Amino acid sequence: MLCFCCSNKPYSECCEPKHTGATIAESAQALMRSRFSAYCLSNWAYILKTYAKKQRASLSEQALEESASGTKWLALSVFPPSAKAQQSSVTTEQVEFKAYYAVNHKPYLMHETSDFVMEDNEWRYTTGIMHSDSGLLKTGRNDPCFCGSGKKFKQCCLKRI
Repeated sequence: MLCFCCSNKPYSECCEPKHTGATIAESAQALMRSRFSAYCLSNWAYILKTYAKKQRASLSEQALEESASGTKWLALSVFPPSAKAQQSSVTTEQVEFKAYYAVNHKPYLMHETSDFVMEDNEWRYTTGIMHSDSGLLKTGRNDPCFCGSGKKFKQCCLKRI
């Protein structure tokens, strides 16, 4: 089975070892991908664990589950790091991504630039800034699917919604 994070790697070699604690995310981008996969799997414990201590203090697994209730995660697209990001310190990184999801059988986009910090020798999510193109997607049935499969939307992610 391919990984939920759209890396085109098997789940068992990509995000699963991070979810089970066998490995840790080697970069902020790897943590971002593993968080997306965890949302796909409703792995609230892992998601909570990947928040920085300050943010984690005001969260719970139940709150995470409630905030994602009714959401079906479909696809993830991660942007390559910018030149500025490549020069960032070894303790902070930013990751820009587009996450596609559905609520009430309608497709949505979350376009965010997320901030990550190195804490106790592991990457942790702190905050994110939403981009203005986030929200309901106007995708036609015959448009190419946003997941990058090469199929038409109606033959791909529309069936999963």
